[in-house]
Amino acid sequence: MALRRLMIRTEGQGLYEFTRETEAFLEEEDAAEGLLTIFVRHTSCSVLIQENADPSVQRDLRAFFARLVPPSSDPAMHWMEHRQEGPDDMPAHIKAALTQVSLGIPFSDGRLLLGDWQGLYLFEHRDRPHRREIVLHIAG
Repeated sequence: MALRRLMIRTEGQGLYEFTRETEAFLEEEDAAEGLLTIFVRHTSCSVLIQENADPSVQRDLRAFFARLVPPSSDPAMHWMEHRQEGPDDMPAHIKAALTQVSLGIPFSDGRLLLGDWQGLYLFEHRDRPHRREIVLHIAG
């Protein structure tokens, strides 16, 4: 069993790939086969497996979620009560609830069993820069 914490600095809403850092962790641990659990320790961002070849996929995802859950300053969102940290706060929590805060990924021969064009991403839902902590845990 092995555990690592990754810190990812974000510059606002968007997807931040951390596939390489995760693969490096598996290599350093000399992990042959098992299940890697990825968990983000925040309630206003999430983790995704997503296309890592065409940047338009990331732009379209951001645009989709912006339309699905606009800021609380949007008239359509007048019903929101939680606004303590700004108009992106509650929408960020909703986006995190719609996506996921943990992933389980099998690995073999020390390599993630991701498909072609798949990468691991932190999906930042807040406007301001943040330091986000991701926990990687190997179970064999």
